[in-house]
Amino acid sequence: MVIASVTAESNERISTLEYPVVDLSWKRGRAAELLVRACEEFGFVKVVNHGVPRSDIAKMEAEGARFFALPPCEKQKAGPPTPLGYGIRSIGFNGDMGELEYLLLHSNPSYISQKAKTICRKDPIHFSGVVNEYVKQVRQLACQLLDMVGEGLGLQDTRVFSRLLQDSENDSLVRLNHYPPWPGSDRAGGDADRDPAGGKSRDKRSGGGRIGFGEHSDPQILSILRSNDVDGLQILSAQADDGGVWIPVPADPVAFYVIVGDALQAMTNGRLVSVRHRAMANSCRPRTSTVFFGAPSPGTRITPLPQMIKPDAPRRYKSFTWAEYKKAMYSLRLGHNRLDLFLADPDDHDQESGISN
Repeated sequence: MVIASVTAESNERISTLEYPVVDLSWKRGRAAELLVRACEEFGFVKVVNHGVPRSDIAKMEAEGARFFALPPCEKQKAGPPTPLGYGIRSIGFNGDMGELEYLLLHSNPSYISQKAKTICRKDPIHFSGVVNEYVKQVRQLACQLLDMVGEGLGLQDTRVFSRLLQDSENDSLVRLNHYPPWPGSDRAGGDADRDPAGGKSRDKRSGGGRIGFGEHSDPQILSILRSNDVDGLQILSAQADDGGVWIPVPADPVAFYVIVGDALQAMTNGRLVSVRHRAMANSCRPRTSTVFFGAPSPGTRITPLPQMIKPDAPRRYKSFTWAEYKKAMYSLRLGHNRLDLFLADPDDHDQESGISN
């Protein structure tokens, strides 16, 4: 897990680094150790032999493809995003834009069943069944990984993280993304392309490519991402002296990619890092991805765990509820470092720590 040599593209640095991989068929102790190391150094890890049935993955991908192939007027019936629902290019409420269309859903089965009536009018029961089963499987994977993180950190209560995702009031989400093909990818100097709704959009370039979803960190505890066989995901490594390099992550449709979120960084007092990442959209083929965002209930109070606070690692973050963090998130631009708003006051000797509902 050491940064390889980098090559400059435009005013950025792009690396062809080998990123961490954890095989869940390994002995659990060894896998947990490497998982924590990856989350400390990168905030990111590729997971293979994860146990999620390929049939459930294929069905979820098919439902996403079926929805995004609908006429724009039909897709619009599932929007606008508030923030849940169908959206085109606009990300959030503060002017951020991307080269994609997406469908953002709450993971609650009742919500999905109700929302399915506007997403798949021909067979909403089938759609909700597929999505709910996929969410169930990926949530189980997220909980398994979080338990392994607890073990790798040597916590007394190794289920302290996973319980938050199993709470009946958890605020977890699932998002389906569709990045349309870019005609400019196979011709030099391409200056425009079609957006998902038709018409032209400006070419957004960075490091020789078009940004589909801009640089950001995920606010939740843990994200579980999977894409089709089209590249696009990049993670930012902060190990370089110049502030970091972008690491392209080759697509692997049979693997899942695990991304540490802000909440987990706060709970581990900064030991695990919430990785900044982005999605490029400069392929001549469409890229699709599905992301499960594991989050606690709105009233859950998030604060560094007692075992994470030590003389050489003083408390870094204030205590806050997930609802308070979401409110701050929706008030900021996509690329803002939200945790900076919750840094602990060095003069505050309040030692409250732990997680409570």
